[in-house]
Amino acid sequence: MPFRSSLRSTIYQTEKLTQRLRFASQPADLPILLGISFPKSGTHLLDQILLGFSNVAPYAKRLHSFYAEYEGESGKKREPEKALAWLDSLRPRDIASAHLFARPEAIARVCTPKFAPYFIFRDPRDVVVSHVFYVTDMEARHVHHDYYQSLPDFDSRLKVSILGRPDANIEFSNIADRFEPYLGWLNRPEVLTIHFEDLIHARAATLTSIMDYLLSRVTLPTSRQLILNSLEASINPTKSPTFRSGKTGEWKKHFTDEHKKIFKEVAGDLLVKLGYEKDNNW
Repeated sequence: MPFRSSLRSTIYQTEKLTQRLRFASQPADLPILLGISFPKSGTHLLDQILLGFSNVAPYAKRLHSFYAEYEGESGKKREPEKALAWLDSLRPRDIASAHLFARPEAIARVCTPKFAPYFIFRDPRDVVVSHVFYVTDMEARHVHHDYYQSLPDFDSRLKVSILGRPDANIEFSNIADRFEPYLGWLNRPEVLTIHFEDLIHARAATLTSIMDYLLSRVTLPTSRQLILNSLEASINPTKSPTFRSGKTGEWKKHFTDEHKKIFKEVAGDLLVKLGYEKDNNW
């Protein structure tokens, strides 16, 4: 193990032991808090909220690690075995974050008493808008950055974020195909699903659901209000490198009639499945 990684691991384990001593009267076998997210759907926001539990329970005060199905700079798709190995590396009282496909093998790992999994997603129309800003302006090392920069305007970039780049050497499919591998998390009773929009417009109720989901699994000798206060206080958008505005429905400002048309053609009933529309007449 490289020195830097070894040092980081040592610091993490030391901090985790300190937390265990701080909350010595609480159980040591608390489940792993796993935040699963669709990209550009509030990953950092959910991470911050889950880390809020560290103020009331012996959870780690920082993320154990983050896993993504694609390598960040190369865009290369990782082998499924790597996701399973990463899940197997996690231990009780860890908090971890992932863009994790709902493959049968991953579901079999995550939907067990070892994990307390949360899945956050966002209106895919806002996702594609956010994706344009992120790839074009915020992440110069992104595998598609140069290509997006080469396009003449926002409208053309938005089309790519909707339709993908089917002819590129690097896998980047349309928005429906990008979401499809995550759909399996939606119908699992072991997973608490969270609409990003609810954390903006109905935060108190959503934080209560996040708290109650864990309390249905474990008993924490702390008042509900103190737990809620801890989760709320942990939210800090300024510490999220990709958090732009925290607004919802921004797609309405950017979608032209053509964008609506091509989105409906490729997305099918995705918005209905996710609860954002009742039909395709939007």
